[in-house]
Amino acid sequence: MFKKILIANRGEIACRVIKTCKDMGINTVAVYSDADENAMHVDLADESICIGGSASSESYLVIDNIINACIECGAEAVHPGYGFLSENDDFAKTLEKNNIVFIGPKSKAIVCMGDKIQSKKIAEDAGVNVIPGFTEAIKDREQAVKVANNIGYPVMLKASAGGGGKGMRVVNNDQECLEGFERAKNESLTSFGDDRIFAEKFITEPHHIEIQILADQQGNTVYLGERECSIQRRHQKVVEEAPSPFISDKTRIKMGEQAVTLAKAVNYESAGTVEFIVDKEQQFYFLEMNTRLQVEHPVTEMVTGIDLVEKMITIASGESLNLNQEDITTSGWALESRIYAEDPYREFMPSIGRLTKYRTPEASMNVRIDTGIREGSEVSMFYDPMIAKLITYGKTREEAIQYMLSAIDQYVITGVSHNLNFLSSIMQNPTFQSGYTTTNFIAEEYQDGFKGESVTEHETQTLACVLACYHAHQLKRIKTNRTNINQWAVKIDEQQIPVRTEDIDSLIKAVSQTSEHNILIDKQHNDPRVRTKIDDEEFYFQIEHQYPGYQLTHRGRVFNALVSRQRTAELNRLMPEKIPLDLSKYLLSPMPGLLLKICVEEGQTIKAGEELAVVEAMKMENSLRASKDVKIKSILTTEGANLAVDQKILEFED
Repeated sequence: MFKKILIANRGEIACRVIKTCKDMGINTVAVYSDADENAMHVDLADESICIGGSASSESYLVIDNIINACIECGAEAVHPGYGFLSENDDFAKTLEKNNIVFIGPKSKAIVCMGDKIQSKKIAEDAGVNVIPGFTEAIKDREQAVKVANNIGYPVMLKASAGGGGKGMRVVNNDQECLEGFERAKNESLTSFGDDRIFAEKFITEPHHIEIQILADQQGNTVYLGERECSIQRRHQKVVEEAPSPFISDKTRIKMGEQAVTLAKAVNYESAGTVEFIVDKEQQFYFLEMNTRLQVEHPVTEMVTGIDLVEKMITIASGESLNLNQEDITTSGWALESRIYAEDPYREFMPSIGRLTKYRTPEASMNVRIDTGIREGSEVSMFYDPMIAKLITYGKTREEAIQYMLSAIDQYVITGVSHNLNFLSSIMQNPTFQSGYTTTNFIAEEYQDGFKGESVTEHETQTLACVLACYHAHQLKRIKTNRTNINQWAVKIDEQQIPVRTEDIDSLIKAVSQTSEHNILIDKQHNDPRVRTKIDDEEFYFQIEHQYPGYQLTHRGRVFNALVSRQRTAELNRLMPEKIPLDLSKYLLSPMPGLLLKICVEEGQTIKAGEELAVVEAMKMENSLRASKDVKIKSILTTEGANLAVDQKILEFED
């Protein structure tokens, strides 16, 4: 077994690998860029080595720098995590030349499966179901249109290299194909140094199902069940689960057997994932094979009890799996929600900055948090905006969902925008709860974008009771309620609700217009999380003072509230309101990023839906389009400029 392993990665996956290594008694070496000098994975490792500048192209993607770090520290093996060099065959070859073990498959398998064009041909030859398409590299936009018409719209344009949703576009007509080809080509070149694009039929009402496999050096290969990964945005996964609530046992076995067949066809070793697209009739087609550990591997670990990182390490050291297919069993249900630094209220634009508050739910048998972030950490523009993965486990899917909702309510993030409220909304969505979720889920369920969860009148009344009890509890704690006030006016957004409170032992009884509850308030100092018992049922709220009122967050909803004496409320209604500044005549940058292109000229008239500018953030090109017919008055910046959030790009005529 290895004595020292270098982790050629950062963030949560580096921390995840370090944890298993510690459990196995293996020393670890972290590598870091200038931007990551104070990162969590650096502190957790036994040793650490700087490998270059902040940009990944100057550090985490520089093979020579990592090889030199291995030689310097005497590492016997390298775990690549996912992303960066995890599927780079040159990296695997260079490690081998330097007598350093790559904890992953052999370079030949990486080459075969890393190229999506070649992998489809191999899969087809092995008898694996494949999607109809054009498996040669498309030369230019004109050929792209011709190919798309031959296949029949809708068509998926897809980068041959890489993954993570980059270099992928669904096109429905010739114009979208022309634009989509250029976008996909540029993203692929920027992200992977490879601009080859191919095309395949886009399956409508698709489910994204993937099979986890393990294969040792002795030729033993098994599959560990499936993961449902259909909740996606821009082809990037948001929520994953195991098992899939959609596929049958018969389909599960067939998919697993085909995944094993494909792995054996390329003499695969290590952990890997074979991804399939499944239509509504449960016909499945090979999509791609990821020759690495997947982001969503924890859900498989939760239902099988198998540590995939440990298996990768033992396989790389030459040990056999000691597992037959009949040994693989699953129990219960696991969900994973990816927590991103992004603003779901502004079309999920990425967010950067320092986490001024970062509190996680308590880990348990039912709640797991994989993260490389802590309070004070910085979300950098140089790397992926994922903050953490929140994983919950239950005996049933319904139980796992409830654990997830409670855990999200307990997750505190300030300093950057985040998608926690959006994740909570997904968990409460009736379509999601039914278990029938296609890859169109977000587009169909949030057609007008995410606006936050709606709230019923009964829920509003209950929230008013909670706020009144919380306010009374705080006054009692600091001993300022000397007149024993118990008549409150609770203003939630624009609605004002009278609430009467009454102390009963450790409880507070609250009575509103239509609700009556016995409420227990448990609040720790300097923690926005408030544990409550409402009529013996436990809930978590986040309540923060925003003078003179509160901001309350619960179940994907954010409320601005004010609790006051009833006479004070009457006087507040007479106060004038500040009119917000009108910025509707400007195109504002929705994110920090690079202004790649300005698509208009001064004086030009633009129709709704037409492209105004293109901003690149975190290697993704984002097209900014006109929401209505406008005329361009002036261009306020230049192509190539680094934009801040809400920076003015264009001015429209009134």
